[in-house]
Amino acid sequence: MTRIVFLDRDGVINRAVLRDGLPTPPASVQDLEVLPGVPQALASLKAAGFLLVVVTNQPDVARGTQTREAVEEMNDTLRRSLPLDAVKVCYHDDRDHCDCRKPSPGMLLEAARELDADLGRCYMVGDRWKDIEAGQRAGTTSILVECGYPEKGPGRPAATVRSLKEAADWIIAREKVQA
Repeated sequence: MTRIVFLDRDGVINRAVLRDGLPTPPASVQDLEVLPGVPQALASLKAAGFLLVVVTNQPDVARGTQTREAVEEMNDTLRRSLPLDAVKVCYHDDRDHCDCRKPSPGMLLEAARELDADLGRCYMVGDRWKDIEAGQRAGTTSILVECGYPEKGPGRPAATVRSLKEAADWIIAREKVQA
């Protein structure tokens, strides 16, 4: 079965824009900045046999402060420049009570079904508690990229790191031990 590393987008792959201490997505493709070390980290994970799937909440579309086209343009730019296998997007806000908005695991479960993945052998890398909880609820091993946001979640990640590169190194080392 397939192994996937699920990745949050803003704050893990590209630089998030901080507003009131919390991360928000860039406004446009011109503002999209891939974080240092991300291409190398993704290449290492691909070489280790993982599929790479972005799972991202983009509630600003539902809130009317961002367009779906702008989000898709940023996702297309990332797909062209990075070895991503899929991008799953939730355009809902909390009030929509959907199954796809993290911390619900819907995007992860959908990708796992589509790609025939064993969620017990998959990982979720995110920078917010909603990412960690979604990964745990889906049955993955969840890793927090600590960015210093003023929020705490209900669960504990399997590991806390400072970057996607550190997360990739942790995953690859863990897989070697389990092999």
